[in-house]
Amino acid sequence: MSKNLSYLAGRKGVTKTLFEELGIAAAETGTPSVEKMEALRKEFLVGKANVYGTATFYDFLKPENRGKKVYVCNGSACLCAGTQPALKETLQHYFKEEEIGEMCCLGRCHENAAFHYGGKNYSGNAIDTISEIKKNKTVVADNYHIASEGTAVLTKKIPGLEAYYQILKDCLKKPVAALQTELKASGLRGRGGAGFPVAIKLESCRNTEANQRFIVCNADEGDPGAYSDRYLLEHQPHAVLMGMIIAGYLADASVGVLYIRAEYPESIEAIEKAIQQLRDHKFIGENIFGSGFSFRFKVIKAQGAYICGEETALLSSIEGQRPEVRVRPPYPAQQGLFNLPTVVNNVETLANLPFIMQHGGKAFASIGTPKSTGTKLISLDGHFNKPGIYEVDMGTPLRVVVNELGGGFRKPVKAMHIGGPLGGLVPVSKINDLTIDFESFSNEGFLLGHASIVCIPEDFPLLLYIEHLFEFTAHESCGKCFPCRLGSTRGKEMLQKARTGNYKIDRNLLNDLLETLEIGSLCMLGGGLPLPVKNALQYFEDELKPYFITNV
Repeated sequence: MSKNLSYLAGRKGVTKTLFEELGIAAAETGTPSVEKMEALRKEFLVGKANVYGTATFYDFLKPENRGKKVYVCNGSACLCAGTQPALKETLQHYFKEEEIGEMCCLGRCHENAAFHYGGKNYSGNAIDTISEIKKNKTVVADNYHIASEGTAVLTKKIPGLEAYYQILKDCLKKPVAALQTELKASGLRGRGGAGFPVAIKLESCRNTEANQRFIVCNADEGDPGAYSDRYLLEHQPHAVLMGMIIAGYLADASVGVLYIRAEYPESIEAIEKAIQQLRDHKFIGENIFGSGFSFRFKVIKAQGAYICGEETALLSSIEGQRPEVRVRPPYPAQQGLFNLPTVVNNVETLANLPFIMQHGGKAFASIGTPKSTGTKLISLDGHFNKPGIYEVDMGTPLRVVVNELGGGFRKPVKAMHIGGPLGGLVPVSKINDLTIDFESFSNEGFLLGHASIVCIPEDFPLLLYIEHLFEFTAHESCGKCFPCRLGSTRGKEMLQKARTGNYKIDRNLLNDLLETLEIGSLCMLGGGLPLPVKNALQYFEDELKPYFITNV
């Protein structure tokens, strides 16, 4: 990351960004032409290497994406469901081999068999009508269970727009200090995985001297198996948008940026429609409700890079730089987008703010546990009898989620990967020992994270699943730190050789590799990968023993 390039990008702000222009240039062929990149280089006053390095990083901008027309989901849930080989075989009857690419993940984990065509996502039985889809660009909506157990904070339908935005009107009549007190009292922690107190971020941003500040909604929900953010963006967009406006008021920020993954085209459409509704009602813009506070939105479509879910890489991406993780401190709240104070929070975190401001911090804190307050959205994959999005009070037993809300498993399952690719690998024997909160998972050696659940069937080779995690990390690494960049690749090679040949893994060598990843990586992509691997080695000793030199 170059601070000078950040300042340079800040000249045009978010109105017109190099990153967006590269996406526009790639729209027709799948990758921007050399001529177009040269023109953009001159317009934005950056070097050839900067533009080329940025464009070739993203899955949907790099030269290898040229000519791709349809994409098959390669996420963990679809992998474990075993639907993708047959799906790809069917697509090969309608597309040339070189026209078929891959995406990870489409957020269709509830029914799998997911693919992307013509700017739309499809899953389930949609592949049976591929001829009709290709001919008429038919849109097939997906459906999944949506329910709550306990308090409905994020799954409760909002009233009419006027009635709902009365919450914002009331907020803008109150001093910032009073609202900040309520937010602190709520105990709201970030729902993206880190669990950092939101009030501290907003207060720190406001207290950093600057002429401009930003609220960035991290909607780059790249964890395979997670689709709770997609649910909010598509079904509860105004909870997210109002949450951003309230956050802006608290942080004294006048611009809100939504960075939404390209794999979620329907989410982008839903948010843009909701923002237009706010413009039409004059709920955003200059001097909102005569309060003296102004706020506007900018939607940025991502281009396929899991690392952009890491907040500093996301900021570099918006600036048009290669999305590499930044060394901290300084933290984004002091020096973020264009080197200006910025608060980055994920979708679910921001969507909680309207409830807190309407009902008070104590009301929110009364839900859940003392340290994990409020509710949590959980994504259940297609291995459950009732897959879908469920909202539960923090502290709800995991067995309630699995057996009552999810209706149990469709087929025998040996483990659940909870919290994304960097989350804990939970054997089914631990279901009765866990509750849905940060502390319970941490105390048992797991990670709640996004609270997505990907099931690993009994007949799915665990070694293959671990290899998949290393391969995922190797593909998605930003490359800035060598423990992640090289370690994930070496791990994938080691496991692949053991799975496909006579190679036996030296346990000490693997332990050294995991320690290097854990301690030496700049962010949680490399640093978090060892957790599910260690869980697998701990709980599935008998299955993995044949692949090791020494006893596992």
